[in-house]
Amino acid sequence: MKTKQSKMMIKNSVKLLVVIFLMASCSKDDDGPKFQEENFLASYLSQTGFDQKTNLFVNSGSFEFGLFFSPKVKGKITSLKVKLPDVNSSLKVTLWDIETSTVIRTEIVNVATINTDFTFDINDIPLEKDKEYAITMNTNDWYDRKKNDGSIVTYPIISGNIELKSYKFISGTSQTLPTSSQTNYYAGDLSFNFIQTK
Repeated sequence: MKTKQSKMMIKNSVKLLVVIFLMASCSKDDDGPKFQEENFLASYLSQTGFDQKTNLFVNSGSFEFGLFFSPKVKGKITSLKVKLPDVNSSLKVTLWDIETSTVIRTEIVNVATINTDFTFDINDIPLEKDKEYAITMNTNDWYDRKKNDGSIVTYPIISGNIELKSYKFISGTSQTLPTSSQTNYYAGDLSFNFIQTK
């Protein structure tokens, strides 16, 4: 009798442990919303019409240039995306804090093949909601993207959770925050993959 009772207790204990484990697993999986990684570039080019006409510039003088932006949610940059019309084994990509005009992070990436989209995994960079940043690169090779009629666009441009405030450039090879705005073209291609965290 005792043996049968002991077996029943063990069986019930095992069932209870399985139920507790399943509940813990479900609870862990349902901790909150699952956010999708996003990239703003295709939507930005489409909304501005800068995907209509593209010219290639190779060895055409060095510039620091890129997009100024604000996240509409708290999140993080998980990787960088670059495409160039020439190879560049040491392309310097910089993320800037606009309020302080300081460098948050510099990454050196190898664009090993022309006209190829490269994704470079990096240590995550946290971004604050509504804070202004810039993502720039320093190169003498780029795609010059315009509308067919060459007309200007009005910023900001909203692409998912990223608000693109302006495109800016500055001449030279030094790592310098761009100051000159341009509204009738975009020079690139440089972007990042972003995921909301809260």
